[in-house]
Amino acid sequence: MSRVSSRSKLPLFGLPPLHQRDWLAERLARPAPASAIGLSDGFRLPGREGRDTPAAVLVPLVNRPEGITLLLTQRSAGLPDHPGQISFPGGRIDPGDATPMAAALREAQEEVALPPERVTVLGNLATYQTVTGYSVTPVVGWVEPPFSLVPDPVEVDDVFEVPLSFVLEPAHQQRHFRMLGTLRRDYYAIPYADRYIWGATAAMIVILDRTLRDD
Repeated sequence: MSRVSSRSKLPLFGLPPLHQRDWLAERLARPAPASAIGLSDGFRLPGREGRDTPAAVLVPLVNRPEGITLLLTQRSAGLPDHPGQISFPGGRIDPGDATPMAAALREAQEEVALPPERVTVLGNLATYQTVTGYSVTPVVGWVEPPFSLVPDPVEVDDVFEVPLSFVLEPAHQQRHFRMLGTLRRDYYAIPYADRYIWGATAAMIVILDRTLRDD
């Protein structure tokens, strides 16, 4: 059994649920710490250079009796961008979306039928630029059960939850790299059971972690 570092002891996990929500909202209302800014992929894939496409994702924190969980999706293998990867519900911001929050809630409803009325938005994280040219605003939402999810078969192969305490444990946040020809790509990965959370999703979890730990 791996030793849990002292850094993992966030006050969040010692609070009752109602206070957890308030604590999260207070932390997210603060300016983003320097350690959570600029964690982009660092380059663009060929053909994706140029202006960023605004996008938003919902980071859904589910209030379960056994502890807060993080809701994630497994993207369809047939999608043109990030096929088969684990991600947050979300997508590009449409002209009809008044805010990134509106886009994130709309996308979550379209992708997995998460009812917006079950979500209390707590705040936003620092934006993240992907290799595919998206500037993503992560919108953190507190989700109250009960709710029933129905994945959109075109976009989502699976939807599942992982313990928030697991992904916010620094020892589980790994740093790796891949060589794309002569180009080195560094990325985060957070393996969980038979799931492999990596790339933009893992980086946004790290952004959440650093934001909550900032004093």
